Order: sequence, then structure tokens, then C-alpha cells
Amino acid sequence: VPQLGAQLPPRLTQQPWHLLYSTGRDGFSLRTLYRSGARPDSPALLFIRDTEAQAFGAFSATAIRSSSGFYGTGETFLFSFCPELKVFRWTGRNDFFVKGDVNLLMVGGGSGRFGLWLDGDLHHGGSQPCETFDNETLSQREEFCIQDLEMWGLA
Repeated sequence: VPQLGAQLPPRLTQQPWHLLYSTGRDGFSLRTLYRSGARPDSPALLFIRDTEAQAFGAFSATAIRSSSGFYGTGETFLFSFCPELKVFRWTGRNDFFVKGDVNLLMVGGGSGRFGLWLDGDLHHGGSQPCETFDNETLSQREEFCIQDLEMWGLA
């Protein structure tokens, strides 16, 4: 969280963040992640470490939740720490920010590709370049296995 501080919207840089969900504490379940979400107006940071020790994730200006369609704002971004911090911001080409149901969480999209996706049991995910963020693949491979996942929200 401290390394990402300067990348967050200015109104959030001095806010206290706390851990809402952790696979180590809460198990591997997208349903549980949704239930652990903060207030609907609270932003969320997703941090993922895959089994190849790559760290990456997403910032959403609104709570991560189950939805029937895409939601979010242009403040949403993807990031990777491979090896130093890289941030991929909204391109303005579409508004496919965040969409999730019990089987899949997606961040960014376009032309059948997702900037970041996670399956329902939070064991597998993927990352591809997408139109929303014009991002690089966040992990070393387009599909990865999740070792740890955390979701942080405002205190």
C-alpha cells in the first residue's frame, strides 16, 4: 500500500487502509471476498502474488462486488511490481472497469481479453493486454496460479 500511495487519487493519499480480505486468513473464495467488501462507496486495492512470486493487482475507486454489468470509474487502474512498480491507467477507449459474479472477477477488457481475471475459487487467474488500460501482461504468463490475494479498503 505505501508504494502505491502516490498513484492513488489525491483524496485518498492520506486515508488509512485496512485489510478486508486475505486468502491466508479467510480462505480461497470469491464469494467471501465479495462479502468482505467495505462500504459501497469505499475504494478497494487488490494485491495478488502468484506461485512464481510475481506481485500485481488492481485499484478500484468503488468496492469490489458482484454485478450484472461493468461498473467503476476512470480512476481504476492495474499495476505490477515486475520488478519495479508499473501502473496502467484508463485509456478512455471503453469503460470495462470491473465486473464480477460468483465464478469470475474481471478488471479491464475489450476484444475478448481481460487486463486481470480471477476464477471463483481464487486459485487461477489471468492477465492479457486490454483496451481499457493498454497494459502489459501483469504476471510472467497470461494464466497464473494464485499463491496469496489480499483486498484492502479504507478504514
